[in-house]
Amino acid sequence: MATPARPGSRLAIWSWALIDAGNSAFTLGIMTAFFPILFKDVYAKGLSPAEGTALLGMFNSISSAVIAVAAPILGSIADQANGKRAFLMGFTLLGVAACAGLTMAAEGQYWYAGIVFAIGALAFSGNNMFYDALITDVTTPDRYDAVSSFGYGLGYISSVLLFLVNADMVSNPARYGLSDASAALTVVFLLTGAWWLLFTLPAMFFVKERPSVPRIGGTGSVLTRGFRQFGATLRELKSQKNILIFLGGYMLYIDGVNTVIKMAVDYGKNLGLENAAMIQALIVTQVVAFPATIAFGWLGQRTGARRMIYVGLVVYCGICLYAFRMTTAAEFKIMAVIVGLVQGGVQALSRSFFAKLIPEDRSGEYFGFYNMLGKFAAIIGPSLLGVSALLIGSRASILSLLLLFVAGAILLSKVREPRRA
Repeated sequence: MATPARPGSRLAIWSWALIDAGNSAFTLGIMTAFFPILFKDVYAKGLSPAEGTALLGMFNSISSAVIAVAAPILGSIADQANGKRAFLMGFTLLGVAACAGLTMAAEGQYWYAGIVFAIGALAFSGNNMFYDALITDVTTPDRYDAVSSFGYGLGYISSVLLFLVNADMVSNPARYGLSDASAALTVVFLLTGAWWLLFTLPAMFFVKERPSVPRIGGTGSVLTRGFRQFGATLRELKSQKNILIFLGGYMLYIDGVNTVIKMAVDYGKNLGLENAAMIQALIVTQVVAFPATIAFGWLGQRTGARRMIYVGLVVYCGICLYAFRMTTAAEFKIMAVIVGLVQGGVQALSRSFFAKLIPEDRSGEYFGFYNMLGKFAAIIGPSLLGVSALLIGSRASILSLLLLFVAGAILLSKVREPRRA
């Protein structure tokens, strides 16, 4: 078996960052692009656009609710057992199985397709949680901003490469020896799962977990100790006002970010935009996001992560206002460029900012709470957008996200800046 790389080494950092290269293929190809289009055009055929939006939002919310409840407990168990990599692989395999399961969904089977999709989304969230937690094992606090942004940037450029192949396969199935677009989509789902698994494997061989320092007695099974640790940390968090304020603000603004990611294609379809135009816009977002995220990390390391998060949130507020007035495919592409400039930066610097606030040897459980609130919030965003679409129309529904960005920024301003290395 391969020897784990030294923490801080290029091999350790690249092996960790490649996790993002794998799971981002699922985010872009399945969650953001192909599934929302298929759900509206095939799986939910016969339903109204508003009903399709509400159902898609519900399935996204279900997956977020499950991982929100489980995340902090799983994180505590992982810390007790030094099992972050094991949980990482477990969720990866679940995601691969969901990709395979989507190949069996047929026209009109929106319940089956939605449930399998929700399982895949849950697997992505769990995989991403332990990927986040491992950042404290691969580098030092003074490099969190740059390394975190590198991971996100690598995910963007890697996933878009696979996406370009997949999109061409669906558009020109005969070029790949496939009978039609339906056969191509089957290959796309399977290829996405294989890509996810392949790029997760280096972390299993070359990332070395820092041994945790259990705060709970060593008696009992790992599961028992994990639950005891969860209870102890929950009580401890009550006195950690700084962390709680950050988590509250993060819960709000990241929900807005994730809702834009998950529902952008659905929003565009409700405006009558063509699928090809929206796919092109998504590719533009990924390509722009690669250098922009790296730049965000560089600027965050020099000017402060929080300051750059503010920049991103201001831009997101502008995006909501712009989308409300948007009517053409060209405007949708302009919006995609703007989203690409800030999307990865806000996510990456939020992760590195939080990593500086927590004990390094207990990253599993603390990132469990981080992901719990991030995913619990994701119940609000898609649901808020779906309900707003039913009440005030699809176009105006995007304005509801302004509440999340503004409230999140206000809470973030109350957090004490962690001492920089």
